Amino acid sequence: MTNVIFPHRHLLGIEGLAPHEISALLDLSDQFVEKNRSTDRKASSLRGQTVINLFFENSTRTRTSFELAAKRLGADVINMQVSASSVAKGETLIDTAMTLNAMHIDVLVVRHPDSGAVKLLSEKVNCAVINAGDGWHEHPTQALLDALTIRRRKGRLGGLTVAICGDVLHSRVARSNMHLLSTMGARVRLVGPRTLMPAKAEKLGVEVFTDMVEGLRDVDIVMMLRVQNERMRGNFIPSIREYFHFFGLDYDKLSVAKPDALIMHPGPMNRGVEIDSDLADDVERSVIREQVEMGVAVRMACLKVATHNLAMGNA
Repeated sequence: MTNVIFPHRHLLGIEGLAPHEISALLDLSDQFVEKNRSTDRKASSLRGQTVINLFFENSTRTRTSFELAAKRLGADVINMQVSASSVAKGETLIDTAMTLNAMHIDVLVVRHPDSGAVKLLSEKVNCAVINAGDGWHEHPTQALLDALTIRRRKGRLGGLTVAICGDVLHSRVARSNMHLLSTMGARVRLVGPRTLMPAKAEKLGVEVFTDMVEGLRDVDIVMMLRVQNERMRGNFIPSIREYFHFFGLDYDKLSVAKPDALIMHPGPMNRGVEIDSDLADDVERSVIREQVEMGVAVRMACLKVATHNLAMGNA
């Protein structure tokens, strides 16, 4: 595998990464896609390394993807069930960090419901830390796998128009994608009801549309977001039926996008809420299954870089 120029010890977010650093991670991920499609999927670059998946929120897809990525690289993997651990009994994040330091682990993959919690842990542990999603803040590996999916299909990121649609307000996926796509030269639109749009969203360097048809006109990529009911406090949408009518993706709304526009969704999907079920399964337009495949390759790349930088002593 090619050496990657990525000088950061941790991967806490996309914001602040340079275009060449993002490209380096995507280039390495590309190599792992081909490795995963071969008959010999196992590697040994992380042999002797210990990776802990510390998830304070449920996430079958992301946790399984990180676990598979680490095992394919030859690492020892431990999945910590936080609900059954000392954290649920009142242990603080600082106590957890001290415990993990005593175990001499190499990489900590963390998902946490509070924005900033992963950064706090990274300041207290001796290992490399990868953010698997923190609160409303960021989900960097999701943005990287989305970018890899787009780049492999379209050949580039720069110059494309990408519509990120739905519950932008509560979405860390949207935030990471906004940072990444804008950094790489794509034109980003946010599309959704005003109640699910961040305050002063226009100041983020994106275009904002509250009409789905206008927002999708002539776009290259339609990226749907899950309606995150668990994060909502109050009435953000009148009803599921009305939400789908105005903002759910179907063939009629998609018809104003470019004829070869691709459909994406980070999962899990609420069929009939964010997206029409037939459209989600349309092999000509949907790359949702490809996103899952790219997720393993991207997480292999991030784990490899993290352990390499830790060994080199990068700050």
